[in-house]
Amino acid sequence: MMAIIPARPLPLVSLQQAGKCYGKGAGKVQALQEVTAGIWPGEFIALCGPSGSGKSTLLNLVGGIDYPTSGEVWLMGRNLRLLSDRETARLRAQSVGFVFQFFNLLPVLSVYDNIYYPLMLNGYSRKLADEQVMAMIERVGLINHYRRPPGELSGGQQQRVAIARALVKRPALVVADEPTGNLDMRTGEEIIELLLEMNAQSDTTLVISTHSPQLRASARRILEIEDGKLKDD
Repeated sequence: MMAIIPARPLPLVSLQQAGKCYGKGAGKVQALQEVTAGIWPGEFIALCGPSGSGKSTLLNLVGGIDYPTSGEVWLMGRNLRLLSDRETARLRAQSVGFVFQFFNLLPVLSVYDNIYYPLMLNGYSRKLADEQVMAMIERVGLINHYRRPPGELSGGQQQRVAIARALVKRPALVVADEPTGNLDMRTGEEIIELLLEMNAQSDTTLVISTHSPQLRASARRILEIEDGKLKDD
């Protein structure tokens, strides 16, 4: 009897010879060149490389924020080049969470409302979302601060809010652009531990661009970018 080999799950993101150009003529810049890679469910990936190497451009393609100018990018099995802006926005809203270096929180909203906001955009009522939001606030250690505005929190606490906001809708994929770059070393290490914990507990795939040696050492896979090319995987 032949052994049955379990099928490998499909990648959440697949890039095939993906490239990205900005500008035209003499001002044309080739930000990314012929990148081929797959990103699989449950991975924790560090996207590394010097400034200007193409990390943010690749992160934008992976998260569906931008479209390739050559090659193909599939996000959740859908070819981005064949989707309208509206269809891509809906796909991002349903399946992708984002964490940024400078938090990008809404200063007029409380911690609770910043985390509830993506659920509201996805049609959740406050009543239905409340348990999910409060559970996430507790997981990131901010249960005593959920009524406060972000401006009253430390940088590390604000980044915890940003992580909770990205994860509260339970996305398959979270992309993070230098999430520890604006934090001191000790706080950055706390955020790395939190990201690792979230990855292990929820099996959410994390793709993080970083210059941090600590984050690089903690990642389970490293994608190295140099001059717009995938140098090492």
